[in-house]
Amino acid sequence: MISKNKEVLAFVDRLVGIDRLGAEKIFNAAREQSSVPQTVDQLILPALEVIGQGWEEGTVALAQVYMSSRICEELMTHIPSPANPKHAEHPRMAIAVLDDYHLLGKIIVSACLRASGYAFHDYGRVTAQELAANIQKDSIEIILVSALMLRSALQIKKVKHLLEEAGSSTRIIVGGAPFRFDPLLWKEIGADAMGANASEAIAAIFSCVEMKERTRALEKEN
Repeated sequence: MISKNKEVLAFVDRLVGIDRLGAEKIFNAAREQSSVPQTVDQLILPALEVIGQGWEEGTVALAQVYMSSRICEELMTHIPSPANPKHAEHPRMAIAVLDDYHLLGKIIVSACLRASGYAFHDYGRVTAQELAANIQKDSIEIILVSALMLRSALQIKKVKHLLEEAGSSTRIIVGGAPFRFDPLLWKEIGADAMGANASEAIAAIFSCVEMKERTRALEKEN
């Protein structure tokens, strides 16, 4: 387990000091003690929350907030995939940021998925129409969508409508600030699950897989 008082504050010091090598050292040490999702939930996210609070209080400059996020993006981007991931056993998945320029959430979840052995398409930043088209083209079974702004989150309802019109049964898992502020928003826009953090996103994938398997079993019985 990562000590929230010690390691998180030390990580914050390295981030606001723009000490990439120092931040990487703490990050790698944390990864050796726990899984990538746990490292994200117990080290990176708490540190970014502390830095965000510092900006609100006027003790951290906006440039430090920006550079802290960029350093965390770089750390997560360079996490390697397992040597022998069993991609064939996993559903066809994809991840995307819907009409938003903030990519850190997607980068974090992508790194956790790679570290867990998942294969997936990365659509980057897309519109609702582009996302629906890509999902159909690649026969995606589970799509993970990150949204930072409420207007972006509401676009997921449009994606859901376009998929239903095309007869797609793709499961939609959402995440991001709007869904943490409003715990019922994911249901209102027609998503199938919500992950408040990386660990919950992966748990939601398991739930969607189990649901699809139960549906297929019932279809065979009938």
